[in-house]
Amino acid sequence: MKRIFVINPGCTSTKVAVYEDDKAVWTSDGLHSQEEIERFMTVNEQYEYRKDFVLNLLKEAGIPLKFDAVIGRGGLLKPLKGGVYAINEQMKEDLWNARHQHVCNLGSLIADEIARQCHCPAFMADPVVVDEMMTRARYTGLPFIKRESIFHALNAKAVARMHAHSVGKNYEDMNIVVAHLGGGICVSAHHKGKVIDVNNALNGEGPIAPERSGTLPADQLVRLCFSGKYTQAQIMKMLAGYGGCYALLGIKDMKEISTRAERGEEPYHEVLEAMLYTVSKQIGAMAVALWGKVDAIILTGGIAYSKYCVEDIKSQVGFLAPVIVMPGEGEMKSLAYNALGALNGELPIQEYV
Repeated sequence: MKRIFVINPGCTSTKVAVYEDDKAVWTSDGLHSQEEIERFMTVNEQYEYRKDFVLNLLKEAGIPLKFDAVIGRGGLLKPLKGGVYAINEQMKEDLWNARHQHVCNLGSLIADEIARQCHCPAFMADPVVVDEMMTRARYTGLPFIKRESIFHALNAKAVARMHAHSVGKNYEDMNIVVAHLGGGICVSAHHKGKVIDVNNALNGEGPIAPERSGTLPADQLVRLCFSGKYTQAQIMKMLAGYGGCYALLGIKDMKEISTRAERGEEPYHEVLEAMLYTVSKQIGAMAVALWGKVDAIILTGGIAYSKYCVEDIKSQVGFLAPVIVMPGEGEMKSLAYNALGALNGELPIQEYV
């Protein structure tokens, strides 16, 4: 039996869990008050506070620092291929000096410190910057603009691996489309273990989402940018944060939107139909990226709990391949799954350079 400690920092939480093999035996949502977080001017300044917070959670729960591995959520590093990475000095330096400051950068830093105290390995797996896109998928019509791979790689790859295992196959031998349906929506094409194409779920590409605009008509966006009415920061917030269902309906709670849509209330019904239509179109596009040879389509993320949303998508894409529903974010389980695979020799441990 392997004991694995999992660390997943979020904006107002530092979720932690202890796994024994693939079973969670202790978890904590690790919630922080807004007042505590607002004391810090930068993400990096939160490091000591969050590290001590995690150690105190373990102490209060009576859990000794005896683990076979510690794994932290990956940060905004340079683009890299998917998989499990041993946390090393180069990775830590890049996280401290990341061009995008996000609290996820602290996951691996805290994991490394706790692993040192436990005298066990420290891992990171499948950060959002996983980039395995095929060359033809990177191109746009302008030489100085390239498509970027930023998506929910951790959950997307984990559910694809879990599904492959459940049908007695290897992830590296299958073609799978994964639609992660959350606050941001990404649809990824997995070809023989690599994500060869995916929409940029962070910066306004792909389907309409609860709080993200998705792809917009370029000419109208350009005119909006030069209208003089908005700053660059305001435009960026329209793309991610205040776009999508939030802009169209004034709310982004998908449970409420789905309930109202199912009752036929407008404009909730029409907007949700439009959002799900763009998701289905993106799934179709990723099926094309796999040359139509798709073994399965997986729907995951929080919205996959909605039977109404799932059935709508199934009705449009079910002809492409079997649709598998694996709801939830699953980040903690995904991290533990990767660490266990590394410890058991089932997943290679890669070096970050």
